Amino acid sequence: MTVAATRSKTKIRSGDQVMVVSGKEAGKSGKVLTVDPEKRRVVVERLNMVHKHTKPHPKKNPQGGVIEREAAIDLSNVMLICPACGQPTRVGYRLLEAGGKVRACRRENCNADIDKA
Repeated sequence: MTVAATRSKTKIRSGDQVMVVSGKEAGKSGKVLTVDPEKRRVVVERLNMVHKHTKPHPKKNPQGGVIEREAAIDLSNVMLICPACGQPTRVGYRLLEAGGKVRACRRENCNADIDKA
């Protein structure tokens, strides 16, 4: 079975607040714009900025030039920030009595739900 054949599931979703824990942007935090579970990459708002040189295109960009945009970061280099305690945390799951499950903070003194139930 190849990696592409298995269905990837990530514990980080679009809109989550994350902190970069490794690499040139280590220690910075931002909001997740997109998640690619197949490639295990995330794009974080205003982090890992790169310069993209573009040719003039009549419909998209008539002038061309250099565009600054976010590049993807490997999923293993970011940690979710718990909305309750404000600390970067590993993510666990908690089963609800009404059925279903929610993501939960794994910090010792917090254990708060990350998702709104």
